[in-house]
Amino acid sequence: MSEDVRLVAWVRGHVQGVGFRWFTRAKALEIGRLRGFALNLGDGRVQVVAEGSRDRCERLLEWLRTGDTPGHVDGVTEIWDTPRGGYDGFAIR
Repeated sequence: MSEDVRLVAWVRGHVQGVGFRWFTRAKALEIGRLRGFALNLGDGRVQVVAEGSRDRCERLLEWLRTGDTPGHVDGVTEIWDTPRGGYDGFAIR
């Protein structure tokens, strides 16, 4: 069984105003058992926070990097941490 982790990813590119957060939430729900959110940042990036098993978070990260996302992803920077909890499902903020 995979340990629970916290993934924080910052997605660069043309990722605002194209439904990116909605599709990210849909992908997280498809993967299942992920909690967190997707948030537009003032500098044009989208921040994605996901908590769940490492393998499920890695699937979401791989999709952010290479999946069929709306807009255009130029790059993704991520950090891994211990889960903080407090999320009810996966939200769009």
